[in-house]
Amino acid sequence: MDPRNKTFLVTGGASGLGGATVRALVHRGANVVIVDKARDAGVALAAELGAPARFIEADVTDEAQMQAAVELAKSAFGELHGAIGCAGIGTAGRVVGKGGLFPLELFKFAINVNLVGMFNMMRLAAGAMVDNVPDAGGERGVIVTTASIAAFDGQIGQAAYSASKAGVVGMTLPVARELAKFGIRVVTIAPGTFDTPMLAMLPDEARAALAAGIPFPNRLGHPSEFAALAVHIVENAMLNGETIRLDGALRMPPK
Repeated sequence: MDPRNKTFLVTGGASGLGGATVRALVHRGANVVIVDKARDAGVALAAELGAPARFIEADVTDEAQMQAAVELAKSAFGELHGAIGCAGIGTAGRVVGKGGLFPLELFKFAINVNLVGMFNMMRLAAGAMVDNVPDAGGERGVIVTTASIAAFDGQIGQAAYSASKAGVVGMTLPVARELAKFGIRVVTIAPGTFDTPMLAMLPDEARAALAAGIPFPNRLGHPSEFAALAVHIVENAMLNGETIRLDGALRMPPK
């Protein structure tokens, strides 16, 4: 799909991986609806990018709020052609730790945001895309979701996070197979350790330790590198039903 003059919805789009993806899409001539709970950052980014961008404050787990985001894309730009899910949270804690058992509510929260929220975006976006006029190749839309390498080699303390991201990986192929008849592709990116606002809160020593474990390049990933892959997925029609690791050959140790 040529992103020029197409419309995309990006959740978690106000900063980090999502923010970089928003910028990359606009740079390629696309229109973008920025979806995020961080209102100030979202409004600022939309103002910076101008006419091709809109912002809406929404929680990915809320059906009505996400439907409003989809409707904004259609009302502002005509059709919704793509959705990139970057919204998510990180959790950490041992199942049985010094402070007691891992809180069940925290486990449910991680699943609800990272997995249920991603599915909510996928289904609502797909529902809007099925009515699009197909392009010359028969394509009506593309959905890119974000998992994590923790889906495959989660560390001690990542039970909730790994489970939520493994769920995103697990639904990629079946949803891609289902939506194929409509000409809608589904691809997942599983990033390793990237230099995002979440990691920016860590001390410099901790960030350096994370970077040291990456074989090559021996550094944290840049959000722009995630965005470049997301845009390539949009443009490459043969990418479908797959999860792509983007991690510099990193395989996470047990802890």
